[in-house]
Amino acid sequence: MRFIETWTSATLVAVRDLTPGIREFLLRPDGFAGAPYPVGSHIDVGVTIDGQPQTRSYSLVGEVDPQGFRIAVRHAADSRGGSRYMWSLAPGARLNITLPTSLVQLDWTRRQFCLIAGGIGITPIVGAAQALARRDAGVRLHYAVRARGDAAYLDRLEGLLGDRLIVHAGDEGRRLDFDGVFAALPQDTMTLFCGPMRMLDAARRAWEASGRPMTDLRYETFGSSGLLPTEAFRVRLRDEGTEFIIPRDRSMLDVLNEAGHEVMSDCRRGECGVCALDVVDVDGEIDHRDVFFSEHQKQASRKICACVSRARGTITVDTLHRADAP
Repeated sequence: MRFIETWTSATLVAVRDLTPGIREFLLRPDGFAGAPYPVGSHIDVGVTIDGQPQTRSYSLVGEVDPQGFRIAVRHAADSRGGSRYMWSLAPGARLNITLPTSLVQLDWTRRQFCLIAGGIGITPIVGAAQALARRDAGVRLHYAVRARGDAAYLDRLEGLLGDRLIVHAGDEGRRLDFDGVFAALPQDTMTLFCGPMRMLDAARRAWEASGRPMTDLRYETFGSSGLLPTEAFRVRLRDEGTEFIIPRDRSMLDVLNEAGHEVMSDCRRGECGVCALDVVDVDGEIDHRDVFFSEHQKQASRKICACVSRARGTITVDTLHRADAP
């Protein structure tokens, strides 16, 4: 597997509120030595939701910190419970976390970079901005938020980038125009994006329309963000007469595996496609929250990534599991 997890114990050292809805957590692993980690790294955190152990991924904020790992968590009423759990913790709490892993590969030989963040998507972008500014690269950061008061790390980024930071605040009538931003980029610019799925879809469409190489658009994603509200839905298994309710705070992958259907998985972030299941029928609508399938494949809805994608109504899938198999 590409996503090898190494778990360790950690202590929650400190918390602080960055905005009314975003809280920063400083985690110090046992035996922490301050080893550097790649730009765009994230850690998985073991959480407990309704008495069940689960895992959530959070991007690390900034470059290496001698005090530990910093993450920021938005308190989301529409989440599956991870943010609620994190916000319930106080300094001194003990947690299980993985060592940092980065899925974002930047070409450091480039001279021009465009960074784009949507809301809490600023978390992995902070470290990228620091690394690029330190290398004296040509960099601009477009930061889209509903209101300027929602912009975490704004003072820090203004001090780092000055007028190379452009804030697109909805309450100020400044919407992010991807077509305009991409049209103004110098040739051979590499773009790094992190934000919600709806915003990522718009960015990818505009990037493709600009005629730039798709390989020059790199992105981190929110595995829990989607186009539809997070709600319970039904999954039927083809030829088995079995039906499951997928609660709003659990994934289809977890529910099916707990029931013994052994759905293979790897990244659990909607990026690798290992957990994809064949969709036989849809009575409702699928909310594709992965970044593995193309837009055409998502429109066809013949497969679904069980780790992150959800639905409204009932879907019938084929897990390829057969009760009479040897």
